Amino acid sequence: MDLGLHGKIAIVTGGSDGIGKAAATALATEGAKVAIVGRTQAKLDSAVAQIKSESGGAVIGVAADVSVESDVQAMVDKVVNDYGGVDILINNAGTSSSNTLENMTDDALKVDFGIKVYGAIYCARAVLPYLKKSGTGVILNTTTPGGKAASPGAQPTSLSRSAGISLTKSWAGELAEHNIRVNTVCVGVLKSGQHRTRWKAMNAEDPNYSLDDHWDSLGVRVPLGRIGEAREAGDVICFLASARASYVTGTAINVDGGTAPVV
Repeated sequence: MDLGLHGKIAIVTGGSDGIGKAAATALATEGAKVAIVGRTQAKLDSAVAQIKSESGGAVIGVAADVSVESDVQAMVDKVVNDYGGVDILINNAGTSSSNTLENMTDDALKVDFGIKVYGAIYCARAVLPYLKKSGTGVILNTTTPGGKAASPGAQPTSLSRSAGISLTKSWAGELAEHNIRVNTVCVGVLKSGQHRTRWKAMNAEDPNYSLDDHWDSLGVRVPLGRIGEAREAGDVICFLASARASYVTGTAINVDGGTAPVV
């Protein structure tokens, strides 16, 4: 199926690993021109090489801290200078952080909101003139099912992801007159860098605890019986960014193997 993405220009924050890299690969494979964003240029350069090798598409890496508005504006200026505009924004930056009310620190709260909420706002604000000009602009926010139904001790991520879902619905209504669609993909547990880091710490204590053991352990809690692959979220993001989803906006779609207690 042709998704109608050829020549579209996409920015993917948190694009050097995991879901972001998978989404960028899918977009580039469909013919989009992609800019991946992260804080470390060396990591971006490695991801760019891999995405180009897998997709054969046009990809650049632009270093920026999305929690800093001046960084975001400089990043968008770079993308527009290189590619000529922006049609698609994937707000994907951020990692999972969970704690109880009693133990959650102000610093953890500020960092989480800085990346996931302020970062999404800064990016959306910076690209909005170009999305309006595009005529078929798209904003995709990566959130979690916990943003719909928070579990105990899931702060601050559940809190910031709830805000992301709220922004999605608000922006969808505000920007519809410009034919800008806004959706969110609520992603459950996937094979990711942060889970591999946790496995390494566990493996250091028990060398017999393999990475496959770790995935199996995480997958036990998933109704489909397995942990997801990053590409499974990346493909859904790619579809929602495409012309094939032209009547879908203001929607939150779970990509979690059935784990969420809500639709």
